[in-house]
Amino acid sequence: MSSNVEGTPPSEPLLDRSDVRVRHDTGIGGAIRSLADRVRSGDLGSLPVVVGLAIIWTVFQSLNPIFLSSNNLVNLLFDCSTVGVISLGIVCILMVGEIDLSVGSISGFASALVGVLWVNSGWPVIPAILAALIAGGVIGFFYSVLFNRLGMPSFVSTLAGLLAVLGLQLYILGSSGSINLPYGSPLVSLGQTLVMPPVVAYALAALAGIVTLVTGLRTAARRREAGLSPQSITGLVFRAVVLLVALELIAFYLNQDRGVPWMFGLFVALVVVMNYAFKRTKWGRSMTAIGGNREAARRAGINVPLIYTSAFMLCSTLAAFGGVLSAARLASASQQAGTGDVNLDAIAAAVIGGTSLFGGRGSAYSALLGIIVIQSIASGLTLLDLSSSLRYMITGGVLATAVIVDSLARRSRASHGRA
Repeated sequence: MSSNVEGTPPSEPLLDRSDVRVRHDTGIGGAIRSLADRVRSGDLGSLPVVVGLAIIWTVFQSLNPIFLSSNNLVNLLFDCSTVGVISLGIVCILMVGEIDLSVGSISGFASALVGVLWVNSGWPVIPAILAALIAGGVIGFFYSVLFNRLGMPSFVSTLAGLLAVLGLQLYILGSSGSINLPYGSPLVSLGQTLVMPPVVAYALAALAGIVTLVTGLRTAARRREAGLSPQSITGLVFRAVVLLVALELIAFYLNQDRGVPWMFGLFVALVVVMNYAFKRTKWGRSMTAIGGNREAARRAGINVPLIYTSAFMLCSTLAAFGGVLSAARLASASQQAGTGDVNLDAIAAAVIGGTSLFGGRGSAYSALLGIIVIQSIASGLTLLDLSSSLRYMITGGVLATAVIVDSLARRSRASHGRA
């Protein structure tokens, strides 16, 4: 009774504010204002990565016109796929606030295992690949046991695993140190030459725009049923049309040379599936909750050890799959596979793409955007015939910038929440 001041019905102000919010979000202008509000609150999304990628492409294209040629972009997409799959696994483990430093060694071990079983032992290629993936999953399960049962920090267990798995790789390869995969086999063709027919590339691009629109409309309907203000239909249609046109133009440009690589399409399909799992399933929401606050997630009834186990196993399995794709790309399995920059590039791609090192925030698209940034830097410097030392320095600078942006965004979200 006392809350109804001067006889004003309590429902009227609420309806008025809701109406204002709906009008504010109406149309393209409303979508732009909504984006500006998100940026001010620290929810930057993939905006910094897209801006950074545009700057990198502009600089390299101005220095060497070959950089954005369709032929070079096709090669770039081939190269993105191998480490990109490994980075997708890193996103899984970073989401729960942990790390895996052995993904490079696991990928090298998986490529060596495929070579030994397929070429040396005469296994069919599919069972050899499955064996490599299972081996990766077992390694991840072992890490989860060390973490859940013994409380060993993931940094320590995976650092030890890096050395142990590298030893396994060298052991199974033996004195030869390298195994050449059958050139012209389906696996090697996937990694080097197979591209989509133009009609398939155009159809997939159109499908992406249609799925984006349908998903947005379903989300808007659910929000409307729950009494929440939905995103405007105009904004949804505009976003879907922009995405469709952009993807169709990219497909058209790449088809001027060889076309869109099937291996890159496989990588993107994995990204879409994992992003759906992160955003639309109970498992994905549990991953985010644990990364944000482990104890709160436990008190909410989430099976925390099981989620950690799934994150470790997914990370190592995807690392093994990335190793298989790397073997296909190089048509060989060697002692050098998985060493060098693979670890750093996979972790850096996830962080540069927008996955937080602090856990609780990330997206499967982080791996896609981040690896394109890293491979763009590598490709641009290679075309300019510059020292690899510059690539390390530039990649390190981009990584540091990404972490700084993430830290500032966290502070902005915290202060906005207090306000």
